[in-house]
Amino acid sequence: MKITRNIRWLLLLVAGSFLAGCGVYSFTGASIPPQAETISVDYFPNDAMLVQPTLSQRFTEELQNKFLRQTNLRMVEGVGHLHFEGNIVGYRTEPIAITGDDRAAMNRLTISVRVAFFNEFDEGADFERTFSRYFDYDSSLSLSQIENEAIDKITEELVEDIFNQALVNW
Repeated sequence: MKITRNIRWLLLLVAGSFLAGCGVYSFTGASIPPQAETISVDYFPNDAMLVQPTLSQRFTEELQNKFLRQTNLRMVEGVGHLHFEGNIVGYRTEPIAITGDDRAAMNRLTISVRVAFFNEFDEGADFERTFSRYFDYDSSLSLSQIENEAIDKITEELVEDIFNQALVNW
């Protein structure tokens, strides 16, 4: 019994080392082609009707940081083995819950980003898609009061969605 259990653990350890070491799978769930070594993320300009001045820089840096933190890929200028480009296409706030006297009880900030992803080693993984996320806030607060918190939360969720679409094949 003890020998069988030890053999199972040894097999799991060897299989885990093989999968993590060859670059095909990481414990973050990322499935990266083993020959991929580099990644590039172009600057995402803000082409929304309403422009928040720091959003482009914040979003671009957060997307880059996600891949640097959770993969062993090296960030390069130009075009890497895995490449992202796109733009911010939506930044809007709107009422979502109306009270009996036709006033907003809740507002929603929505950010939309168009993303094109190119995988040099697997063209079937390429995509172009718009991702959207939102943050709801009480109408007694102004946008400027919640904007930094909302942008941080929305950006984090957008980046997670993009990472999952590009590299997590569950």
